[in-house]
Amino acid sequence: MEAAARTSNTATDPLSLKQALEQAARLLDKQPEAALRRAEAILKQAQGLPAAELLACQALRRMGKTKAALTRVSALARSQSRVPAVIWEWALAASEAGAGKQAIAALESLTRQQPAVADGWFLLARELRKAGLKDEAWRADLSGVHASSRDPQLLEAAMAMNEGRLDEGEAILKGRLQRVPGDPAGHRLLGEINWRRGDMTAALALVERALQLAPGFDLARDFLVRLLLQTNRLPEALEHAETLASSPLKSPGHALLKASVLVRLGDQRRARAIYEKLLKQQPDQPQVWQNLGHVLKTLGEQADAIDAYRQAVARQPAMGEAWWSLANLKTVQLGAEDIAAIERALALLEPDAANRREDIFHLHFSLGKAFEDAGDYAASFRHYDLGNRLRRAMVLHDADGFSAEVAAAAGTFTSAFLSEMGAGGCPAPDPIFIVGLPRSGSTLVEQILASHGQVEGTMELPEMMMLASRLQSRVDEGEFPDFRAMVSSLSPQDRLRLGEEYIERTRVHRHTAKPLFVDKMPNNWQHVGLIRLILPNAKIVDARRHPLSCCLSGWKQHFARGQAFTYDLADIGRYYRDYVGLMAAHDRAAPGAVHRVIYENMVADTETEIRRLLDYLSLPFERACLEFYNNGRAVRTASSEQVRKPIFTDAVGHWKNYEPWLGPLVEALGPVLGAYPEVPETRD
Repeated sequence: MEAAARTSNTATDPLSLKQALEQAARLLDKQPEAALRRAEAILKQAQGLPAAELLACQALRRMGKTKAALTRVSALARSQSRVPAVIWEWALAASEAGAGKQAIAALESLTRQQPAVADGWFLLARELRKAGLKDEAWRADLSGVHASSRDPQLLEAAMAMNEGRLDEGEAILKGRLQRVPGDPAGHRLLGEINWRRGDMTAALALVERALQLAPGFDLARDFLVRLLLQTNRLPEALEHAETLASSPLKSPGHALLKASVLVRLGDQRRARAIYEKLLKQQPDQPQVWQNLGHVLKTLGEQADAIDAYRQAVARQPAMGEAWWSLANLKTVQLGAEDIAAIERALALLEPDAANRREDIFHLHFSLGKAFEDAGDYAASFRHYDLGNRLRRAMVLHDADGFSAEVAAAAGTFTSAFLSEMGAGGCPAPDPIFIVGLPRSGSTLVEQILASHGQVEGTMELPEMMMLASRLQSRVDEGEFPDFRAMVSSLSPQDRLRLGEEYIERTRVHRHTAKPLFVDKMPNNWQHVGLIRLILPNAKIVDARRHPLSCCLSGWKQHFARGQAFTYDLADIGRYYRDYVGLMAAHDRAAPGAVHRVIYENMVADTETEIRRLLDYLSLPFERACLEFYNNGRAVRTASSEQVRKPIFTDAVGHWKNYEPWLGPLVEALGPVLGAYPEVPETRD
């Protein structure tokens, strides 16, 4: 009796009662049965005590007795409707018991009371999604993301990331995700840290996890689309872009992102429809006018492309890329009024030159083309030179390192090495690789082949470069001592798998039943050896143009991305020499495996050169190849307008207009220049 009295007195004493509740709560996670017994004991002494009743409900749910838990907690919620912990437990119990309506009611009450608590919104979104209420669920996810944006810990991690303290930001987020493993915002932010480090695999996994947790997390889906574009996973990117475009929170940015994916997929017409719709809704959008111009140019609708670019610069006179896009239309000549407008734009940008370098170099390239059209080659060269110097300072190109890589490839893929490697690779004969330098006539060769009934033209595909980069990373990360050792390690099965991967990854760009397709990525000259190992039946066409014509044309051309070697005459001359040397090594290792098209020969005797090319490909001659300019396919390169006309000879000796200033290029080319179109015995 005395013991019972002591228990009763202890249970009703406020301090002891608090201690008893705390002790029971500590048992919840690992010993819920014990926690329930203690809660029931407290309730016997303090009947109806809300804290003890909540503890009992929590214990029952953890024991898997969700229906019993729900019955008790829903009754408790009627009397404790302003206590967030009770409403949260009601929501959890209802969710686990499959009582969706109760869970939604509980969570709607909770989020009204505590709108800054993200977890409530995310759980509400999941319940709404289960109930088929898609838009409401999406909005709940968005509210959860908004609430997360105010979280002090996430703000601290974001600040560390933006200041370059990636390790610190990662530590904060990993600690948080251990405590809150279902945090979508934490996963997305950690994904961005991994992306900034260059770990694309980890970044993708984390951002995908964020979207599993919160499918309505638009910012995460936007980021995922961009990651997928970077890794060339285009069908997945389109799927997510289409999902994003259906968000209840409408944004023109979602439509623009979808259009950019469509452009990458080669679906220019659908992209055009998106741009035109956006401009119909709001015409004062220079960036959208510019994007529309790019699509129209690719589709061959030159007059409309010109109008679109002019609409862009009319709305934003210092928009350098739009001016360059207009100047870069080979069928357009900029007049005196245009030159004056571009010069005014340069003067306008001068006070903020450090922050507007991209616009400025585009404007200099534009003036280079304008003065070229006017026949003032000294002024033209001066502006091309200014644009190139500015652009060269913004890109990385290690000429010595690149030459060493080329030498390693030449020393690896010898006839003896190829013999040692033996048979292997994917036997598919589908790809025709057109390789060489930019501005070498490769687009002309592609257009000729794409006019054949058995050949589909695609675009400059990055897949082979990505495969090669992945293999090179195994050397860079120390798995192999050098390039040759890595390539030697590839078994016939490895080579089969790599070849099949290339065929599968490029399938998305093939829209017809034609048996062959063209991959016109010029930089693939660096990977001819790899191509022959993993796709032994693929054909390789080397498009070559006079070194001064080719290099000068590349130097005058600002490329949207890549081609960092083109912004210095000495760099591009050295690159051309490396290219000639490696292709000569491949010729020695396997004579006839690569077919060479000399641009000047193609211009001088087109039919003969086309017949030679088709013979190499084992294809019958078709007259449509001679009339390639009638092919209405989309062309995305800088030569898109030229290949819609019959072959002309004007460009063959165009370099002579700039001859007084080409000393650095001539010196860099060395003996390769004098020997063209043959190859010198030595390149030194």
